[in-house]
Amino acid sequence: MILGVLFVALALCLTAATARAQDPVKVAPNNYKVLLENDQVRVLEFHSKAGEKIGMHSHPAYIAYSISGSGKIKFTSPDGKVTEREPQAGQATWNTAETHTSEASGERRVLLIEMKK
Repeated sequence: MILGVLFVALALCLTAATARAQDPVKVAPNNYKVLLENDQVRVLEFHSKAGEKIGMHSHPAYIAYSISGSGKIKFTSPDGKVTEREPQAGQATWNTAETHTSEASGERRVLLIEMKK
């Protein structure tokens, strides 16, 4: 019985942590700017300085277009898995829905096109 209650409590904590992952514009309003939003897409401009960390946030499926920047970006998912990417200026990438924190090793400017449907 106690193990069952502990298991449910743990599951609720993990679910709450994922649910707390928020809109990036709310998590980092100084880094994200909404350029366009309608019922189909939301277009965000993102900029960060070297070493700047962005807290846990979520994106639906999206396209990222790297306008400028250099160096790697480190993404950490809620389960602690770390991945690194090194997009080049002028490169566009498709990304499935994800929740992560991020930290860039260099200054970066990116256009994000989030899909709503």
